[in-house]
Amino acid sequence: MTTAPDISTAETEALRDALGLLKDREQVAERLLDSSAKHSFDPDTELDWDAPIEDGKWFWPPELVSLYDTPLWKKMSEEQRMDLARHEAASLASLGIWFEIILMQLLVRHIYDKSVTSAHVRYALTEIADECRHSKMFARLIQTGGAPTYPVSRFNHNLARILKTVSTTPGSFACTLLGEEILDWMQRLTFPDERVQTLVRGVTRIHVVEEARHVRYAREELRRQMVRAPRWEQELTRISSGEAARVFSVAFVNPEVYTNVGLDRREAVAQVKASGHRREVMQSGAKRLTDFLDEIGVLRGVGRKLWKSSGLLA
Repeated sequence: MTTAPDISTAETEALRDALGLLKDREQVAERLLDSSAKHSFDPDTELDWDAPIEDGKWFWPPELVSLYDTPLWKKMSEEQRMDLARHEAASLASLGIWFEIILMQLLVRHIYDKSVTSAHVRYALTEIADECRHSKMFARLIQTGGAPTYPVSRFNHNLARILKTVSTTPGSFACTLLGEEILDWMQRLTFPDERVQTLVRGVTRIHVVEEARHVRYAREELRRQMVRAPRWEQELTRISSGEAARVFSVAFVNPEVYTNVGLDRREAVAQVKASGHRREVMQSGAKRLTDFLDEIGVLRGVGRKLWKSSGLLA
């Protein structure tokens, strides 16, 4: 991330955007640190990893499986549908690990030039610790479920390597929210769903509770950065976030999952792309984020066109 001039512990200037006055950065961080102290979890001890897999329960809600309600889905047996859900859960967990490793590096870059005693930096370090636990938790879930890992394509892997190197600060926080908020929406539907494996529900519950703080931190900082950034950086943020949305929507489910459950990969991918239900799911998952980005001026110009082409913005 590029570094904007640091803001003192007690901010001396009132910053305002379309959503109103921004809260003091240190006060926000102190509240998040207090919440972290009260509501943080160790997945290794919080979850029963030795419990047997439950017969007849899903690894992901069927309505959130990519092929749901397609002609191919209607031809599949219930066993094959549940197997696809298991593989897609592993694919999403793999995507989550990839994304969180990127996020940890971006956060370290963000705080590199900032006061190490500030609450803002202390919370960033707390979030990095959260993401370390989440990545280990997702990896353990993949192993327990028995599906393989599903890395993103080599092209997207290397594209992210470039992003981590050249991303500006507001661009980094916009991409952070892209990765966090859509999965968060899906997980909020998953953890109360009694059709789903108890372990998966436990994993998503922990992630939802802790990610709520991460989203608040990223939203507050993105608002601040968009107000303070020069015009060229604002425009670059619009374009880079739109391109990230396009990549994210393509990488969301690894198409190898279809091959691994005995489906024709090309036909499955085509039906997912044509699925009105899937489009609605992805746009519903992104709506809270796209509404926010629209309000603070990120969804404009070329960037907005890229978001539309990703399928995440109606």
